[in-house]
Amino acid sequence: MQAPIPTLRLILGDQLNAKHSWFASIEAHVLYLIAELPQEATYVTHHVQKVQAFFLAMAHFGQGLSDRGHRVCHLTLDETGQFDDLESLVKHVMKEHGLEKFEYQRPDEYRLRVQLRAMSEALGCPSDGVETEHFLLSEAEVLAFFADGKSRRMEQFYRSMRKKTGILMAGGHPVGERWNFDQENRKKLPKAWSPPEPLLFENDTTKVDERLVRHGIQTWGTAQAHLVWPVTVAQAEALVQDFVARLLPLFGRYQDAMTDRDWALYHARISFALNCKFMTPQWLIGEVLKAYERDPSTYELASVEGFIRQVMGWREYVRGIYLSQMPEYGQANALANDRPLPAFYWTGKTQMRCVAQVVKQTKAYAYAHHIQRLMVTGNLALLLGVAPDAVDEWYLSVFIDAIEWVEMPNTRGMSQYADGGFLASKPYVSSGKYIQRMSDYCQGCTYNIDERSSEDACPFNSLYWAFLHRHQSTLGNNQRMAMMYSNLKRIPAAELTDILNRADAVRRDPDAF
Repeated sequence: MQAPIPTLRLILGDQLNAKHSWFASIEAHVLYLIAELPQEATYVTHHVQKVQAFFLAMAHFGQGLSDRGHRVCHLTLDETGQFDDLESLVKHVMKEHGLEKFEYQRPDEYRLRVQLRAMSEALGCPSDGVETEHFLLSEAEVLAFFADGKSRRMEQFYRSMRKKTGILMAGGHPVGERWNFDQENRKKLPKAWSPPEPLLFENDTTKVDERLVRHGIQTWGTAQAHLVWPVTVAQAEALVQDFVARLLPLFGRYQDAMTDRDWALYHARISFALNCKFMTPQWLIGEVLKAYERDPSTYELASVEGFIRQVMGWREYVRGIYLSQMPEYGQANALANDRPLPAFYWTGKTQMRCVAQVVKQTKAYAYAHHIQRLMVTGNLALLLGVAPDAVDEWYLSVFIDAIEWVEMPNTRGMSQYADGGFLASKPYVSSGKYIQRMSDYCQGCTYNIDERSSEDACPFNSLYWAFLHRHQSTLGNNQRMAMMYSNLKRIPAAELTDILNRADAVRRDPDAF
């Protein structure tokens, strides 16, 4: 019997899936490499908590493999910083340990997939790339949905996933006789509402912080006394159990609500663990379903369906968009937006209270929920005409769960309409009235939410109408925007001129507002 080839298997920071078939048995000829890579810590200026969380999760994962008997080489910045690139690091480790074959899990990010493919060829040894085995659909299955290159809507994809898995299905029909309960999930928080206390962790970041300083890694945001995010399977599972027990009953109802009274609300905050893959979507969905089936009177179907739709529908769908459309998707700019990102996205120094609050929260926790991202910071960037590259970079930088495969379709597609409607059937733009309806941000704001052209008018209002006016030739025939354009036509010419002048002033110098 031929002896197995001594093999190096690379595990990236977002491939911490202990259930991968690689780990089904102990193989003495295999060495697993987990490394803090300078290239990954610096390709954008990450939020400090994002880097802390990745490095801590990687260390815990490596220790877990070692405890189970696997051979692990875990390298920190202190060891990897001396190498020019990943290829030279891999060559060194293979030579040092007498390894003759290189294997890796295919990255979800396009840039890393290209890099590892080229690196495998350059190493001059047998190599192989395998799936991460994390998602509900294999690459082949998700790519088949977009096989002809035509746009496919999320709702169509989601229904196919429900039918395929049988989740929330009964006799071939959706439970509750509806596929989607989104209309029930758009409530504003009551005025007398008291926020639920979020479950937070106390992960020591001292050694990681010292390495970041020692190696000059530039970061953004606030470092908490202890990292509050889950970095182990046990912590992630505890967060899910807490979510199911305390927050899920009201998650759906208030998932779109925004407030300055609390930052966590009823959200699960599990996306970092999911995207690093030490939490599996299968287990997560199973826990939610078990709770609903055990006590349907406590868990509204709208909450359960809304949560599962995000995990089983949206998350898998945007992965398919990214895999099938890259690299062209990364250059899409259908509206030819080219303006710089205002400085207040980084500093939070703006008189627009909604924006200031979301940036302040993001700096503090590396987190904002999906409506804060879409309808405050994303909406404003689109109304201003900010270049999609700049918006992409900001979202990649500041959020703890931001990895390009999931960030880019959400930003360049859903938020910025840069793909021209491949993902979303219309731009997600609104005036300040939407923010007023879903939040308490407008209370005490410098600007008047009821004005659209005066000097104290809410900038979102004038920018919204100016956006519609500016892109009328491109968007005017979009049926989903018919009411918007009908309302635009009703604005008297003199008032429209004032609105456009106000919007021009905001777009020329947004940091003055």
